[in-house]
Amino acid sequence: MKKMVLVTAAAFLSAALLSYTFKTPEPSFLSKDCYIDCYTKETKEMISLDAANPAFAKLHQNPANFKLQNPVGEMITYKTADGVDAKGYLIKSKKKTNKWLIVIQEWWGLNDYIKKEADNFDAELKDVNIIALDMYDGKVATTQDSAAKYMQGANPARLESIVKGALSLAGPDAKIYTVGWCFGGGWSLQTSLLAGKQAAGCVMYYGRPEKNLDRLKTIHCDVIGFFGNKDQGISPEIVNGFEKNMKDLGKPISIYRYDAGHGFANPSNPSYHKEATADAHAKTISFLKAHM
Repeated sequence: MKKMVLVTAAAFLSAALLSYTFKTPEPSFLSKDCYIDCYTKETKEMISLDAANPAFAKLHQNPANFKLQNPVGEMITYKTADGVDAKGYLIKSKKKTNKWLIVIQEWWGLNDYIKKEADNFDAELKDVNIIALDMYDGKVATTQDSAAKYMQGANPARLESIVKGALSLAGPDAKIYTVGWCFGGGWSLQTSLLAGKQAAGCVMYYGRPEKNLDRLKTIHCDVIGFFGNKDQGISPEIVNGFEKNMKDLGKPISIYRYDAGHGFANPSNPSYHKEATADAHAKTISFLKAHM
């Protein structure tokens, strides 16, 4: 009897050990602080990694089904150094000009809402070539899940190639201005850095700032940024650090903070803030006009 009890106990113990061994552990997500501090990756990579954070996805409501009527521009294809053609929504200036505004999408992709923003800039600025870049190579998200997938899967090397292709399209004598929101806010700054001495003005809406001081030293244009004090993605601490870094380096920067959350300038976002959006847009147009 005693032997049977020992055999039974051994069987239960073996089963328990096997169950523990083969049990699939529950996935765990990195904390917001770890996304900021734990990685040694370049900022270009960090922008894509933001999409791996479920909390970041929750900051975005699925966009409204907006269809652009009577678009001013047209989709074009242009060459890139990696041999894969890129696309963009181009509005050519009616007058010949060397001024180019590069518009960069939110994490949703190059949808009709971003094309409408490009049309609006064309109407307000005049005499400037405008191209809204297709950073996802034709993919456009309509849900949080698909946007997170596309943004997280966006290869920084490919994104840089898309940007550099657009800079080549503009030409070596072009004056480059950039504007973007969210994912595009971070890439607006990255594009101005890539533009080198051709950079003439950078506009960032709640995008991840560059943290590498050696890279920030190379920026050749004024920067204006718009951020929300309630933003749980690009926090006020991150913004304050960016502003301090720029000022310590003697780089011109203007930061405007609003009592709003992430994505406050997008009407489809639950954190949409009409007054903040209007103020930021007016300041954006004044900034661009002053530098053109």
